[in-house]
Amino acid sequence: MEQVLLITGASSGIGAATARAASREGYKLVLTARARERLEPLTQELGPENVLSVAMDVTDMDAQQAMVEQALERFGRLDAVFANAGRGGSPGGFSGADHEAWREMILTNIYGVGLTVQATLPALRKTRGHVLLTGSAAGRATIPGSMYGATKWAVTGLGYNLREELRGSGIRVTLIEPGMVDTPFFDEAPEHALAARDIASAALYALGQPAHVDVNEILVRPTPPLDAP
Repeated sequence: MEQVLLITGASSGIGAATARAASREGYKLVLTARARERLEPLTQELGPENVLSVAMDVTDMDAQQAMVEQALERFGRLDAVFANAGRGGSPGGFSGADHEAWREMILTNIYGVGLTVQATLPALRKTRGHVLLTGSAAGRATIPGSMYGATKWAVTGLGYNLREELRGSGIRVTLIEPGMVDTPFFDEAPEHALAARDIASAALYALGQPAHVDVNEILVRPTPPLDAP
C-alpha cells in the first residue's frame, strides 16, 4: 500500500529535500508552504499525480484542518507527518532583537508545530503513523541571546511530551535535530555546513524502520573541518 507523507515548510531547504527523497521511495506527498506558487516547481518535478500542494499558514488551525481534509480526500490516508516549517530570528540577542520578529518566529516554530500535530493526530491514529519534528542542535545547546534556540528547546520538549502522550498508540515520534545546514534560511552559505539532503536522509531513515523500531532522536552535525597540516 502506498504511504502518504505530509511535509510543512516544503517549498525549499530540508522540506523540499525530504519531499524529493520520499518521492524516490514511492511516497505520495502532501506539501505545504505559505504560497502555492513556491510549491509549483517541486510539484511539477515530482509529478502532480503524486503530490497535493496546499498553501497554508501553519499558525492558522482552520487552514491546518482544511489541509488534512484535502489530504484525506485526495489520498484516503495519512501515514506520516513531518512538522518542518520554521523561521529564524533577528540579530541583537535579548537586549536588542526585533521583538516583532520574535512573535512570528515563536508562533511558527512552536505554536504552528503544535497545531500541525493536533490537526493530523486523528488520521495518524488510524494508520498508527509517524510524527517527525524539525528540532535543532540549538535545542540542545546554550547559545547566548538566542530566542531561536529557545524555540528549538521547546520543540525538543514538545517531542518528548508528545511521545509520552502517544505511548501505546503505535504512533512513533522522531526529533530530527540538525546542526548548521546550508539552506535558504541563511542569506550567505555557511562554511562547513550540512546539505539539506543530509537531513532528508535522516528523516527517511527514521521513516523506513519497521513498526517495532522507534527512532526517538537523530542529532546530525557537520563533521568538524580538518586541522591545518
